[in-house]
Amino acid sequence: MSEEHTRYLNASRSFEERVFARFDAIEAQFNKRFDRLDEHVQFLDERVQSVETQAEKRAFETKPIWERALAEILEVKEGLGSLERKISLLVRDIMTVCADQVRLDDRLDKLDSKPS
Repeated sequence: MSEEHTRYLNASRSFEERVFARFDAIEAQFNKRFDRLDEHVQFLDERVQSVETQAEKRAFETKPIWERALAEILEVKEGLGSLERKISLLVRDIMTVCADQVRLDDRLDKLDSKPS
């Protein structure tokens, strides 16, 4: 029975009309798929733009932080140089005091060892 029904439908239209109808159906399916694909591409493009915008915003927001951090690092470096000079002077002064103390100890030992 289904074959007769199909023959009846096919007989009502010419071969060309059936071929063009089939092409139209295929074209409609392709158009639907391309439209969905285009929507997905647009959605992905919007997401990428959003991520790029956020990344640029974060980079812009963190730039002053990095500039301040670098400035503070330079200050610390300069402070360390100054501290190194002061420590060097302090070591020299301590060595001088130690040498003086050794000399004084030697003199005291000499004085203590003299008979009265």
